[in-house]
Amino acid sequence: MEKYIRLSLHTVVFLIIATFGITLINAVTQNKLSRLADFDVSTVSTISEFKAAAKDKERRLQCMTQNIYWEAASEPAEGKLAVAQVVMNRVESGKFPNDPCQVVHQKNIVYQQVLCQFSWYCEQNFKTRPIHKKLWLESEEAAKMVMVDGFRLPELKDALYYHADYVNPQWNKRKVAKIGRHIFYKDI
Repeated sequence: MEKYIRLSLHTVVFLIIATFGITLINAVTQNKLSRLADFDVSTVSTISEFKAAAKDKERRLQCMTQNIYWEAASEPAEGKLAVAQVVMNRVESGKFPNDPCQVVHQKNIVYQQVLCQFSWYCEQNFKTRPIHKKLWLESEEAAKMVMVDGFRLPELKDALYYHADYVNPQWNKRKVAKIGRHIFYKDI
């Protein structure tokens, strides 16, 4: 009898865990499917337009991955996500270009000197530097989480700027968070 009760208890625990797992998988699947349903097919009239849209999405993901890699490859996952979120916050702000690649590649001229929004982009040798595959894949995953899945860190909701903690640009901005080696700011 005791063996039968023990077996039943194990069965109940298994069923509870299985039910939770199935519910979780269903919720994630429904979320992904709802985003696919939101895709406006009427804007794409030909296969070539669909391919062009897919290629553009891939281009934006590549820009974001590069930026995360060169800005935060050695940061923890939260730091990588934070860098990606700043780019997307800029895209959505109306104060910067409305494309992640244009945000990442944006340059300004200050006192007749060209300055990049993200310093790595102004460095001539970034294209020839070796890539650490594991860190690149982590950067790519962070880019997908922010760009495709819409993941956001609540404390960075309005963050548009950041810098490494070992520099002091003396910005007139409000500090909102420090994540890893970066300090994040929003406009005052």
